Amino acid sequence: MFDCGKTHFETIIMSVRDKIMGILSGNPQKEPLHYGEVFGLWSYLVSKNGCIAGYQTFMNHCGDEDLKSLLKDMVQSAKQEKAQVENVLKMNGIALPPAPPERPSASSESIPAGAKFNDPEIAAMLTRDTATGLVACSSVMGQAVREDIAAMFGQFHATHAQFGIRLLRMNKEKGWLVPPPLHREAPEAVPV
Repeated sequence: MFDCGKTHFETIIMSVRDKIMGILSGNPQKEPLHYGEVFGLWSYLVSKNGCIAGYQTFMNHCGDEDLKSLLKDMVQSAKQEKAQVENVLKMNGIALPPAPPERPSASSESIPAGAKFNDPEIAAMLTRDTATGLVACSSVMGQAVREDIAAMFGQFHATHAQFGIRLLRMNKEKGWLVPPPLHREAPEAVPV
């Protein structure tokens, strides 16, 4: 019995497999990004643009020198991450999102007390952003097919974790940490 259908089918399967394996092997930078990676990169860049502008504004409000130093480090890190993500998007022909302009420096004394963020509020917002950044990096790492994208966001994740530790220590030392109610002992069981 002549079975050319099976041979033709096998040929098609082998051809498709070879094309997929050709795309997904070798140099990861030559592999195409999938839609999830594009959205993750683009969204992360939008977030970094907002963080840079926001943290520069916070520096104008900040009175604590340790917090101001942390803000400077976080802006510098955000700019480095932004450059890396922009490079990947550009290399893959993806338009970059708009970015706000650099914020000018101002004296915190020139900002009226009622219009000014205080240091514990700034630290709380940085803590929130750091926690959100950890989740965002983990999400992109989990959906990445390209190893270079997963590794880049692994690096970003480690940086966010380091900032988180610095913030936690600072919040404790400065008395800015507002913990939830502490659970010291179990309540008595209520008979039902």
